[in-house]
Amino acid sequence: MNDQQTIKVASLFDGDKISYRKIIRIKNGCIDSIDSLAENEECLFGMLVPGFIDIQVNGGGGFLFNQSPDVETLIGIASAHQKFGTTGWLPTLVTDNIEKMQQAADAVSDARRVKNTGILGIHFEGPHLSIAKKGVHSAELIRGLGEREKQLFMRQDLGKVVVTLAPENVSPELIAELVNAGVLVCLGHSNADFETAQRALDAGASGFTHLFNAMSQFTSREPGMVGAALLDKKSYAGIILDGIHVHPDSAKLAFSQKKNIMLVTDAMPPVGCKQTSFEFFGQQVQREGNKLTDRNGSLAGSVLDMNTAVNNLAKILDIEKTEAINYASKMPAQFLGLQKKYGKIKVHFKASMLLFDDKGSIVSSWINGDRIFG
Repeated sequence: MNDQQTIKVASLFDGDKISYRKIIRIKNGCIDSIDSLAENEECLFGMLVPGFIDIQVNGGGGFLFNQSPDVETLIGIASAHQKFGTTGWLPTLVTDNIEKMQQAADAVSDARRVKNTGILGIHFEGPHLSIAKKGVHSAELIRGLGEREKQLFMRQDLGKVVVTLAPENVSPELIAELVNAGVLVCLGHSNADFETAQRALDAGASGFTHLFNAMSQFTSREPGMVGAALLDKKSYAGIILDGIHVHPDSAKLAFSQKKNIMLVTDAMPPVGCKQTSFEFFGQQVQREGNKLTDRNGSLAGSVLDMNTAVNNLAKILDIEKTEAINYASKMPAQFLGLQKKYGKIKVHFKASMLLFDDKGSIVSSWINGDRIFG
């Protein structure tokens, strides 16, 4: 990475507003200044925008984190997603044994020291889930929250740690203990009733994993976890907008009721490559179009990328792409507590950015000032 560099662009969306003909000076990976270009200065055509942050990435480029939790896998996944605008992400390990969880944590700790991986932390999706709402997670590996898992979640060398759990299986006291140690607790893969979900929120849980999917639904006499998510103003909810996991009108309803929604991919190995099947805990997952299912027909993640998710949101809500971008950048940065470093193009923020051409295609991207694509 150059200690100092400049980027000259025709237009800039900083996360709040659009401006034109700007020069961005970068020093030590951060934005040092943003000024207007002279009238005759040449610049990059297109629009510079904040980089995308994806808090739920299981795989990509033919790699699956659970299958090979090592640095090589993480670099491969990062490379696959970077061409679609992801400049920050959380490798996501689904329910597995404690040894695999420790290997994953060690890999993330090591990979965070490798330049330009974009890894901001780790997401443990399980193993403290509800068997009734397990989806494709292994029932044999679902278990209570023990001391070994608790100590793992509280490691200080992993960046941001997100844990998805079912609150009917983890007490409010344990949730509060995790939150007090800096862990971000999300509720998901849960059959909890509204009151149980609310107690978890009161204990400090701050997110919901893939809204609508694998959680108790909203009904007339029981609001369920979906109701708790939509009614709570402080918490954040991830949503998978691939046209398969969530109906467009359900998404419209969610966005009309809740401001703090984040686009996530829940991406699997086929993202960024031509792979049509892969092994997942001893069984084959098949791709048909943009749908991934196991042999029982259960959804098994997605082949969604973040740029497609942004485009889908803009179409569903009939909003400008710049507005949709905030749900892939500003919102996840806020959820992670990184809103003073990521999610905007502002002075003192990390220089993690994307350049779109006039047709909405990503032509270049940067992580901490380093050009990684284009």
